[in-house]
Amino acid sequence: MTALAPLGVYVHWPYCARICPYCDFNVVRDRGQVEQAALADAIVADLRAQRALTGDRRLVSVFLGGGTPSLMDPAWAARIVAAAKALWTPDAGVEVSLEANPTDAEAGRFAAFRAAGVNRLSLGLQSFDDAALKFLGRNHDAAEARRAAELAAKTFPRLSVDMIYALPGQAVAAWRDQLRQAIDLGAEHISPYQLTIEAGTAFDRAVGRGIFTQADDATGAALYDTTLQVLEAAGFEAYEVSNHARGEAARSRHNLVYWRGQDYVGAGPGAHGRLTLGGVRTATTTASGVADYIRAVGDAGTGFEAEALTPVEAAEERILMGLRTFEGVAWPELAALGLGPGHPAVVELVGQGLLAEDPERLRATPAGRFLLDGVTRALIVR
Repeated sequence: MTALAPLGVYVHWPYCARICPYCDFNVVRDRGQVEQAALADAIVADLRAQRALTGDRRLVSVFLGGGTPSLMDPAWAARIVAAAKALWTPDAGVEVSLEANPTDAEAGRFAAFRAAGVNRLSLGLQSFDDAALKFLGRNHDAAEARRAAELAAKTFPRLSVDMIYALPGQAVAAWRDQLRQAIDLGAEHISPYQLTIEAGTAFDRAVGRGIFTQADDATGAALYDTTLQVLEAAGFEAYEVSNHARGEAARSRHNLVYWRGQDYVGAGPGAHGRLTLGGVRTATTTASGVADYIRAVGDAGTGFEAEALTPVEAAEERILMGLRTFEGVAWPELAALGLGPGHPAVVELVGQGLLAEDPERLRATPAGRFLLDGVTRALIVR
């Protein structure tokens, strides 16, 4: 009997109480319950339609992201999770993650999400400095962040916390202190993200007007090195550029689906998916507008469109995603690009200390992962 191929399910819940100035995700301000109930219905219908395409798979993860899915009615989360588990065969250790903000940390609410099947909470703390939180446009303070983390640790089997660094004027010592505070919370997974200025965001406009200046490359490198040193000393492994886990079991199974090039369904407004259909790697995308997505599901029975990737496009995507991890990408997966251990571009990057010398896999070194954009361009744009 052939083992079922692994599958992840990503559900995008776009509503936010406040739009953060650095965010370029598909988000909207929180709206009325009628529209949200209709969206939950549409997501379940879309999952059913995609099950007809994929056939049975081994469900390894469900990720409720956004937006702020912790704003949704826990009953809707329960319905979506139950639908995914009914449509595909759940793995014995299926991971069900929910993104949450500290302001949504109520004991009863967290308990309801736990009862809905959520076993991993991803908490957007971002900082323990009140001035930094205000700058980032967050609607919680440091005290709320700590209370939320303590409650989450008691409620959910697994806890991940997000942090943001390389804020204007941030010093290495200050960031080291922020990391130590995150470690002291007891979370087994920490995701530190360097602040990037995305086009079209409020921060992009602020930088354009000269209101503040983004951290320079040297500062970013120093803060990145500090991140690795502090977290490694505390027993965290940098298994991906911005993700550190205390042991293999603490790694995000859902994110590994992305980075390993496995299949995942995308449902909800603006969600993306990757499916292997008839042996062809296929990209799926959904309508970004909430009303448009609901309408598409109502009219056509599904909210997504599919586009087959060429072998070259699929291999380029494997580099973009796989090099983010310490395990990299097996050379046979890159055959369409003609890459191998002896390729001139690979040899040059190995000589620069940015790629590991490995006969079996394309792997970036820690230095290479910090300069990943340049490394991937050297491998793909030729």
